Amino acid sequence: MITFSLASFIIALVPEIYVIYLMRIVQGITVSLIIVGKRAFFVDLYKGEKLKHYTSLFSIVWATAPIVAPFIGGYLQVLFGWQSNFYLLGILTVIILLFELRFTGESLQNFQVFKRKEITAVYRKMLGTPDFYLGLIIIGLSYSLLVIYGMVSPFIIEKVYGFSPVVTGYSSLASGIALMSGGIISKLMIKKGLFAKINAAIILQLIIVFAMFAVTSKYDGLVFLMGFTLSLHLLSGFIFNNVYAYSLQRFTTNAGIASGLTGGGVYVVSSVAGYGLINLFEIKDIQTFSLVNFIIVVTLFIVILLFRKAIASNTEIPSHLIKSKI
Repeated sequence: MITFSLASFIIALVPEIYVIYLMRIVQGITVSLIIVGKRAFFVDLYKGEKLKHYTSLFSIVWATAPIVAPFIGGYLQVLFGWQSNFYLLGILTVIILLFELRFTGESLQNFQVFKRKEITAVYRKMLGTPDFYLGLIIIGLSYSLLVIYGMVSPFIIEKVYGFSPVVTGYSSLASGIALMSGGIISKLMIKKGLFAKINAAIILQLIIVFAMFAVTSKYDGLVFLMGFTLSLHLLSGFIFNNVYAYSLQRFTTNAGIASGLTGGGVYVVSSVAGYGLINLFEIKDIQTFSLVNFIIVVTLFIVILLFRKAIASNTEIPSHLIKSKI
């Protein structure tokens, strides 16, 4: 956290492009270490329903960032200049560090010595566990719907429909709110069984994406684009929250590694799916965008079926992770 704070202040004080690039790399590395460590902290400290409560909050917080950050950053830039964003990051990190030193500490009960072969074996075991790696694919595909929309919406809204960038900004805000709302709904249904929730969500997604593909073949416009997109993103947030929480709790004895793989897996899968489909299809209209959404949701449905089968065949999975019969 000290390194992250220093990098933030250096960016603000030394506005040289290559220094900024270097410090942003430093920030990326330190943020990943902080996130993985704090996720592991909760897994070490809490068990059962309490752990499920906190892990379900992670994706809600995750979805809040793209909603809140652009607005705070935009106002700070207009009022005080772009450097103020990095001053704020540096100051907030120092404040959080003080709270960290005052109220928290080491949560690991059994310290594990760094042994490369054993750690490699743990990675191999996790990535070789079907329900875990299928869970990573599910959360990655769910997030890829948001990633693809973020990349293609400026062109469709501004170039095809002729709206201003302000409209694009508000549409992205609405998309983020939909994703966050899905996570909040999932949190409210935390006592329900895992598959009772995600089965209903993926069926609704299939219905919506079929309707989107059919309707947009005849009708076009911002209302149709946003109506279907927000519905899909709401359900994506719902599925994401459930499977994300499951993945974080799957290997509690190696919480740090599980956290790192889960967080990194989201970006790897969503990036591969997003950039792959965008390069495969030239998305210049709502119909092509509907086709890409259709492909992702159908693939997601198939992976969820495999995920369900993998859990059903594994008797070692703790019952509290699924809470109901498959």
